[in-house]
Amino acid sequence: MTSACRGPQAKTTAMPVTTILGSPEGLCRLLQLLSTCVAFSLVASVNAYGGFSGDWCMFAWCFCFAVTFIIIVVELGGLQARFPLSWPNFPIIYAYYATLFCFSASIIYPTTYVQFLGHGRTRGHAIAATVFSCIACVAYATEVSLTRGKITGYMATVPGLLKVVETVVACIIFVFISDPYLYKYKPALEWCVAVYAICFILAAVAILLNLFDFTNALPIPLPSFLSGLALLSVLFYASAMVLWPLYQFHQRYGGIPERRRDSLCTISHVHYVCAWDRRLAVAILTAINLLAYVADLVYSAHPGFV
Repeated sequence: MTSACRGPQAKTTAMPVTTILGSPEGLCRLLQLLSTCVAFSLVASVNAYGGFSGDWCMFAWCFCFAVTFIIIVVELGGLQARFPLSWPNFPIIYAYYATLFCFSASIIYPTTYVQFLGHGRTRGHAIAATVFSCIACVAYATEVSLTRGKITGYMATVPGLLKVVETVVACIIFVFISDPYLYKYKPALEWCVAVYAICFILAAVAILLNLFDFTNALPIPLPSFLSGLALLSVLFYASAMVLWPLYQFHQRYGGIPERRRDSLCTISHVHYVCAWDRRLAVAILTAINLLAYVADLVYSAHPGFV
């Protein structure tokens, strides 16, 4: 971002509450605040978030509620100039993340948790929380559509959006591989985990450079830097796309080719997702992220995309 973008920011003063909260973006944020608050409150009131999948969904709702609240307070108080990040970019980047966080929670929570609950108050609260999670997802997506055309720079481009997708998918992968037994003592699978971590860090660095307006500090032009990151990530993820399924599902390499051969998958438990299902989820998410990185590389290589 140029210094011209910071000029108006330094003169920002507190605006009337009706001006901020009465705008379409303000109404979206109020709906986001309400829906995420209701979602995690319903789940917390009946303690229906045990296990890694429940913990991830609870984190997503609490995180989205907290950051949305901070954004509202900053704008109501006219504190944008004191905010440590580039304010023109921060709300839209956060809206990207919140959309994907709530979307993932709206899928993961009912499929890995709610369906195993018995009928009763706990299940009713969990279903209601899923509904409010979907409402939050729609509210955040609406904010993205309303504000995306109001910012400029890298995060307003398709590669900028893809960077957000790449980091969120990587976070979900980390959730599914949270138990080391899925990859421990197998160098090929440990390499895959390293790939997920390295590529996540690279994508996060690209986002943070833009958020903190540090792109001019790079020793090479920004497009070249981003294209290099995308190419490296494509090569890394391509290796993981081969090695993860091969060593997890091919019997010759110690994998389990069929779900029915995993005895733990026959047990339906609300707090547990069996190892075979986790391995399959990671394989699918790896393919999704590989496609995202390929698209990122194609767009980044296009002249003048920033």
